[in-house]
Amino acid sequence: MVKFETRVSPLGSRKIIKGFVILLVILMIGAFGYMTIEKWNFLDSLYMTVITITTVGFREVGSISKEGRIFTIFIIFSGMGIMAYILGLAAQAMVDFQVGAILGRRKLGRTLRSIKNHYVICGFGRIGKIICRELKANKIPVVVIDHEQEAVQILEEEGIPYIVDDATSEEALIEVGVERARGLVAVVASDADNLFITMSARGLNPDMFIVVRADEEQTEKKLLRVGANRVVMPYLIGGRKMAQTIIKPAVTDFLEFTIHNREIGLEMEELVVSEKSPLRGITLVDSGIRQETDVIIVAIRTKAGEMKFNPSSMTRIETGDTLISLGKSEDLTKLEKILSVGKGEARSK
Repeated sequence: MVKFETRVSPLGSRKIIKGFVILLVILMIGAFGYMTIEKWNFLDSLYMTVITITTVGFREVGSISKEGRIFTIFIIFSGMGIMAYILGLAAQAMVDFQVGAILGRRKLGRTLRSIKNHYVICGFGRIGKIICRELKANKIPVVVIDHEQEAVQILEEEGIPYIVDDATSEEALIEVGVERARGLVAVVASDADNLFITMSARGLNPDMFIVVRADEEQTEKKLLRVGANRVVMPYLIGGRKMAQTIIKPAVTDFLEFTIHNREIGLEMEELVVSEKSPLRGITLVDSGIRQETDVIIVAIRTKAGEMKFNPSSMTRIETGDTLISLGKSEDLTKLEKILSVGKGEARSK
């Protein structure tokens, strides 16, 4: 993941703040010094201190005594020194900022040119943030396209490669390596923009897996027609979940507890049966999956696309089948090795 610094470092910030504090102290010393020596009021004394430190050459507030002139010499040297210190720190911070930005852009460019088998996330709003964090947690590389400058700070803090551009632009999709991508997620605010992104991405990469957000139900068919593999409607899902929470609260709690509660360590995964798997052609009861790995097979999606829910013990495991499995992470990993999938390709798209 790419992470580069485009802000002033905390150490540099502390030095600059320290410099301004010292300058403020000198201003106060100067003001109270003139008030004591020359008997001027606070405003005149502060004014005299400021024009002395900045050497602007304006007229003096009034005649200065011998003691006042000695004090002015002290203020000049002290003030000029601290001003030079602050300006030097500010110049250094600006140089560090520019160098950091240049090096960061070069590093980002190298990453975008070399990255492959990644997911392109179009839109870094509330949904986009959640998607990126979940994919990163599962060690799936992502690249973000977002046109909002406000997203940059969060993306840099989380070490997510990105470009600030319009995701509907074909040039932007090419820049993030959509032709080498494993998939794309379009979650910008407009259904029309998501439709255009889907069309462009499918044209650039016919084999990629595309998931699209939609707000309107009538948009779903259009998105599927132009190349989306899955269409997700957050409002529809949210509404149904809230209704199920009312109608079947126990079922809802069970699903939340088993799938979304990471504290208990249960996960649901898709594990594909490879040609080398020792379990191909064997029934579930003879496979020993439950006994050896303590994993529950919730469903089986056949190579032809048929979904078998709660398969019987006599169901045969065939090459190309996808086992929808529920269990602890380490048990799922054990089963994945038994199925000889490898290379992490068993993880759900």
